Amino acid sequence: MRIEQDLKLGFKDVLFRPKRSTLKSRSQVELTREFTFKHSGRQWSGVPIIAANMDSVGSFDMAKALAAHGVMTAIHKHYTVSDWAEFVKSSDASVLNNAMVSTGTSEADFQKTKDIMALSDDLIFICIDIANGYSEHLVEYVQKVREAFPDKVISAGNVVTGDMVEELILAGADIVKVGIGPGSVCTTRVKTGVGYPQLSAIIECADAAHGLGGRIIGDGGCSCAGDVSKAFGGGADFVMLGGMLAGHTESGGEVIEQDGKTFMKFYGMSSQSAMDKHSGGVATYRAAEGKTVLLPFRGTVNNTIQDIMGGVRSTCTYVGAAQLKELTKRTTFIRVQEQENNVFGKE
Repeated sequence: MRIEQDLKLGFKDVLFRPKRSTLKSRSQVELTREFTFKHSGRQWSGVPIIAANMDSVGSFDMAKALAAHGVMTAIHKHYTVSDWAEFVKSSDASVLNNAMVSTGTSEADFQKTKDIMALSDDLIFICIDIANGYSEHLVEYVQKVREAFPDKVISAGNVVTGDMVEELILAGADIVKVGIGPGSVCTTRVKTGVGYPQLSAIIECADAAHGLGGRIIGDGGCSCAGDVSKAFGGGADFVMLGGMLAGHTESGGEVIEQDGKTFMKFYGMSSQSAMDKHSGGVATYRAAEGKTVLLPFRGTVNNTIQDIMGGVRSTCTYVGAAQLKELTKRTTFIRVQEQENNVFGKE
């Protein structure tokens, strides 16, 4: 047993230090990023925010709505191949280019991924997603998928340390998904005692990935637009959002009426709700590692994504970054004891 004494930070532990800027307005800030991915050689351009592949967030409707803003959606893995066929028929290339095909690591998952990817050449992203990215099985599966899809962009995760980021990139991943336990409906840290403060995870994993020409997704832990900016400031190439994009018309969650008010069910993908729905219940050898909550119904996602993007643009103006890609170079974080004045409640 050993104890690491180095300080590890979450989003709540820091604020940006403002700097002189030549920008007159947040409208001058460019949020679009252009990436050429290491293994696939693919080029992609867009706003590097991703709706999480949760079945109460990452729906086909969400993909269509967010693509209009240049934003991506990781489609949840519980749609059938025929569901995908219908979606492909009804969507243009701009939507499909911004959709990630999510998959687990079983043989059935592999076949299903092949069937879905065969539906359209405009599908270019594959998201290999398991809770514990430290499994040797994941590394082997990434190699297998890379061999089958040499020209597709492969994301794999989740991990929180640089050594595993490097291993997954060397195995064939273009992007590594970073985050264990920070999500709003994730209880992994409570049930297992395992985790890593998300900002430090992003900083360390970005450093490891960028040294090899890879990219990372900061997945989880964002509760406001300022947190999204902090993830980018810490070096995340993409930021994945679950709870912030849940509860909308396009989210695909179950709508519930209570006391004359409308709510939408939102739950973690390792929760009792998710396993009851997709796996016939929680297996006897494991515990549920997610919450189920009711969120006030928030209408269309368009206002929310514009608010998030507006917040990130504003961050950039405070530190003098004319483009999102400059944000991490212009970032100085200061450690704080408080984030906001809550005398009249939280924002």
